[in-house]
This record gives sequence, C-alpha cells and structure tokens, in this order.
Amino acid sequence: MSELKSGSNLEKVLAAGHFAFTGECGPPKGANVPHLKEKLSHLVGNVDAVNMTDNQTAVVRMSSWAGSALMIEEGLEPNFQMVCRDRNRLAMMSDILGAYALGIRNILCLSGDHQTFGNHPDAKNVHDIDSMQLISMVKKMRDEGKFLNDEDIDVPPKMFIGAAANPFADPYEYRVYRLANKIEAGADFIQTQCIFNMDKFRDFMKKAVDMGLHEKCYILAGVTPLKNAGMANFMSKFVPGMDVPADVIKRIKSVDKKDQAEEGIKFALEQVEEFKEMEGVAGVHMMAIEWEHMVPEIAKRAGVLPRPEV
Repeated sequence: MSELKSGSNLEKVLAAGHFAFTGECGPPKGANVPHLKEKLSHLVGNVDAVNMTDNQTAVVRMSSWAGSALMIEEGLEPNFQMVCRDRNRLAMMSDILGAYALGIRNILCLSGDHQTFGNHPDAKNVHDIDSMQLISMVKKMRDEGKFLNDEDIDVPPKMFIGAAANPFADPYEYRVYRLANKIEAGADFIQTQCIFNMDKFRDFMKKAVDMGLHEKCYILAGVTPLKNAGMANFMSKFVPGMDVPADVIKRIKSVDKKDQAEEGIKFALEQVEEFKEMEGVAGVHMMAIEWEHMVPEIAKRAGVLPRPEV
C-alpha cells in the first residue's frame, strides 16, 4: 500500500500513517447550491475528505459528481459515491471520466439501496454490473488505462478506489470474506456501515486482521452520532443492515431529552478513541447525518485536529 496510485489527499494521509478522519454530506433535493455550500462550510479544515452521496436511500437528489465539483470550489476533497442501481456501464465509465476531469480523485463504489425504499419505487433499477465489478472496472481504467471492452483510454482516471463494508449484515460469518473479495477486486480503502455494536465489530476486525486484510487495504470505521433515542430506535428497526444493541438505546434513553444529543456524541467520541488503538483500523468515517454543523466540535473533542498537511 506504499506506492501512491492517485492524486488523492486522503490516500496521502493514509499512506503517511496518519489516522484518517472523513466526513459525509448529502446533496440537496434540488439545485440549491447555497444550502449545499452552507453544509459544506462546517467541514472545511476538519476532515480529510467528504463523501458526496449518490441518491442515497433511492431518493432523487443533485448528482454526486455535481455536488463533488461544488465541494472542490469550497476547498474540500470529495469522495465521489457511485451506485450501480441507476446506471449501466457506459454511463458509469462516462461519469468516472467526467468526475476525474473535474478534479475528483476519490470514488466509493456501491450497490445502492433498492428503489422501493425511495421516493420513486416504480423506477427500474439497472444493476448492469454490481459493486464488485464496479471496483474492478475502475481499477482496470486506472491501472491498465482501458475500458471494459479493452479499448485504450487517452487519459486514465487515476482514482483512489473505495468500497463499503457492512460487518453486521446477514450472514455475519460471510462478511469478512466479502470484504476480502472487494479488496481482491481492487479496493484501496474501505468505509464501514455505522457501528453501534462494538462487540461484533471487534470480532469482525480480529477476523480481518487475522486474514491480513488490513495490510492490503485501509479500513475506516463508520461512526454516526445519535441525536436522540428516537433516532436510535428508528435506525434499529427500519434501516436495513443496521445493528443497534438494546444497551446503546437504553443509554441514550437514560438521560433527559435535552441531554440525549450530548450522550450520543459522548458515545461516538468513546468509539473514536477505541478505534485509534484498534489494530487494523486506519481511520474513522464520521457520518453526522444532517448534523454537519456539529462536526467541528466532534473533531475537536475527538482530538483529530488539526488535520495533517501532506
């Protein structure tokens, strides 16, 4: 993992051995540029890169490449998300080239939530290729300078390739092998699903380390601060692949409503401290869902500031 593969700041931070700290931002449900820039303003100087989501939860939003381009104007490095649900391979390769031409150097390859979860449940999904094949395709474009049909690319997109991992989905025993397959396909870094079940994640990371996966790929642990007990309950019951233990919900419920946000932040900070010391974890992906304005305080209290210059 020592040889740099892109012009990505995130890759440089990880390659230098720094504990990475990335953020996330959902683009607006429209063309509201001032609103997006206001959200992004809270992340400047506090994170190494920011995920720009791609029609997350299958809800129509501004395109992730456009949001990423606007992010660059604000002095942030985007992690451009791409889902397989909405595009065939022609559109994907075209958007990857376009994103690279606009200065985007990170890509996160995802399957995408099923359209029935979103606001256009009758939409036809595409899934021409799956997330594993998307990872492999980006690697081929970058390293071989070729399209899927083996034609040459005049200027290959030198992207730092990311993928997602959910340590909590069923069957649990298969999770670490799916992670290994994504790394084999070409993932340079991994961002995990939001982690609340720390016992299960400790076990997952031990398996990953025993297999040597942390030596082949940078693994970033996903952290989402809980705003209140209602959010904890909702994520536990209605968000697919989420594992929120009863004791975590009980902890948030145990304090007055006005103090529940602070309790959620405290739990997130405890997680970050453990991840700093956990073997195989190279950083944290902070998903402060529609709570971007809290990231500066969280980053400061987590002791991850100032971010390194590389």
